[in-house]
Amino acid sequence: MRRTRAAAAAAVAVSLLSAVTACGGGSADNEGGSNSAPKELTYWASNQGPDITADQATLGPELKKFEEQTGIKVKLEVVPWSDLLNRILAATASGQGPDVLNIGNTWSSSLQATGALLPWNAQNFEAIGGKDRFVASAIGSAGAAGQDPAAVPLYSMSYALYYNKKMFQEAGIEKPPATWDEMVTTGQKLSKDGKWALGAEGSNLSNNIHQAFVFAKQHGADFFDASGKPTFDSPANVDAVKQYVDLMAKDKIIAPGNAEYDKNQSLQDFANGKTAMVLWQSAASSFKAHGMKEGDWGVAPVPVPAGGTPGSGKNTNSMVAGINMAVFKNTDNIDGALKFVKFMTSDEEQKILNKTYGSVPPVKAAQTDIAFAGEDLTVLRDTLATSAAPLPQVPEESQFETAVGTAVKELFAEAAAGRPVTTESVRTRLTKAQQQMSN
Repeated sequence: MRRTRAAAAAAVAVSLLSAVTACGGGSADNEGGSNSAPKELTYWASNQGPDITADQATLGPELKKFEEQTGIKVKLEVVPWSDLLNRILAATASGQGPDVLNIGNTWSSSLQATGALLPWNAQNFEAIGGKDRFVASAIGSAGAAGQDPAAVPLYSMSYALYYNKKMFQEAGIEKPPATWDEMVTTGQKLSKDGKWALGAEGSNLSNNIHQAFVFAKQHGADFFDASGKPTFDSPANVDAVKQYVDLMAKDKIIAPGNAEYDKNQSLQDFANGKTAMVLWQSAASSFKAHGMKEGDWGVAPVPVPAGGTPGSGKNTNSMVAGINMAVFKNTDNIDGALKFVKFMTSDEEQKILNKTYGSVPPVKAAQTDIAFAGEDLTVLRDTLATSAAPLPQVPEESQFETAVGTAVKELFAEAAAGRPVTTESVRTRLTKAQQQMSN
């Protein structure tokens, strides 16, 4: 998922999930829905561009194309990330939602558990050209293992390390750090004269989870065991979260003020030359919106432990990020909804939309376009293919983001205030988060 998804909204997920397991309307089979309104669709799109107006300008002409081809008018609403999860959960509870919507891929299992979304069985995949058109890792983040996916991949992303070439040159640093040891050493050379090495979004719960998840993987840990039981305060998870927060608390390469960031302020700091590096998903369009030019920044894989290179297991260096497209089971235009998903995931539309948003097409054929051969998208694509892992595909995923994301936020606040972040204080926060999951 991307940008400032308001994972705090997921705090309402527990009660809503229990309330809507049997909701969603429509028929009992996997088709769901009806065709009582065949000439119209409502579509909730997520905010992918610099602002909602930009998304409307991007999507408007494409939706017009669809209308010309099919005679189906699409009513578009671009929903901010700060509202999207709450809006979706309210819609699943009431049974009154859009026909088609975008969801962050990390929400897939949680929303799948509501029973409100159309399952993407073999028949439905066949209606949009087949499941094998999509990259396997993107399908893997579309719902719980062993079940039909709850959504279809639309935009794929992964994390990369973006670095300011001018700041590196001025500091006499020839290449970006490849390991966390190098990150600290390089970062301490860059953190001086009011400038800092690495940006963070310390109050953004989703971003906190994304980073904590990767550090945990690199420590050989998971936040849930094989049975789906939370293991937040295991020794390896404690060490992983401490390593991340220590980049501010002990290593002093993240500015204390970043503890309050939750609206992509770290990207603006990067563009303004206040911060030399940032870990982000598909950031090129945002940098350009902030006045940077192509070539002002470089892109490299996210660092891994000393002695390693990006790969699976302990060399995982990104979560599988992205946006999925889902259909409400109680849509009153099921045929039109399937046609619309087919249109949005067609090779041509995938090239147009992902090029605009600086993301990677999850449709394999679209990835061959020259537009996705640049440095940044090559790094993102290779990361998705070889060294990214999906966040836990469990029904409680959204609760996990809230609980552990808040724990990391509180630890950053401690670090920013100059208070020590110890192994015990990290364990205490994660134990509290784990207890919240069972309340």
